[in-house]
Amino acid sequence: MEFPLLPSRPRDSHKGLFGHIGIIGGAPGMVGAVLLAGRAALKSGAGLVTVGMLDDAIHADFSTPELIFAPPDNLAADTRLSVLAIGPGLGQTRLAYELMKTAILLPSPLVIDADGLNVMGVHPDLVKACQQRSFPTLLTPHPGEASRLLKTSTADIQAGREQAAKELAVRFNAFVALKGAGTMLAAPDGKLEINPTGNPALSAPGMGDVLTGILAAFLARLTPWQTLLRAVWLHGQAADDAMAEGLGPEGLTASELIDFARIRLNKAGT
Repeated sequence: MEFPLLPSRPRDSHKGLFGHIGIIGGAPGMVGAVLLAGRAALKSGAGLVTVGMLDDAIHADFSTPELIFAPPDNLAADTRLSVLAIGPGLGQTRLAYELMKTAILLPSPLVIDADGLNVMGVHPDLVKACQQRSFPTLLTPHPGEASRLLKTSTADIQAGREQAAKELAVRFNAFVALKGAGTMLAAPDGKLEINPTGNPALSAPGMGDVLTGILAAFLARLTPWQTLLRAVWLHGQAADDAMAEGLGPEGLTASELIDFARIRLNKAGT
């Protein structure tokens, strides 16, 4: 991309200008997912990032002490947030459903990923609430999650990726990144784009959690459509940059990708 991915920071900047992001997930055994998303949001320019960790044994990220921690039920209802993301490592328990129900009603932009999508796919009341949201909603399904949302097979999703992305955007009144080789980006008004960046190194654990964090940070500062275009491009380009340095396609980790994304974010448009 030949332009800065985010608006330039004014000289008299302070962290309050760049959004307060909430990220909910991290059930026991899956805490890494929400930590990856939180770290990615911080390193993608977010002013503040608060994690709502379901595993109540975890109260800090000692490798990233800048992350704030709060009870997930409080965070899901926090109207001070610029953006809320929910789903990484969320699980599919009754608690996950209750958190999703609260999050969808929050009057803030919302990013739904991973188990957030799976929970919504089996609860029609959540689907209806999502359809009725007046604030922007971003959905980031992989083909399996998309198949559950549309009540079809993964093979059918892959055979008609463009149509599936469009249908998700219209049915859920949402901006959609249907992940995969050539991620399909769709908007409720019919706009459709194919992301050109990325490579097979992204087929590794935690890569989607990193994308969630980047999307949440960008959504605090950009329109939903520009958020999709630029955040997904950055995520893929970071993997391309890593592979150019010999870190892929085998063995690139999601943690490593975050730093490549930050470097590319700062280079873009310069």
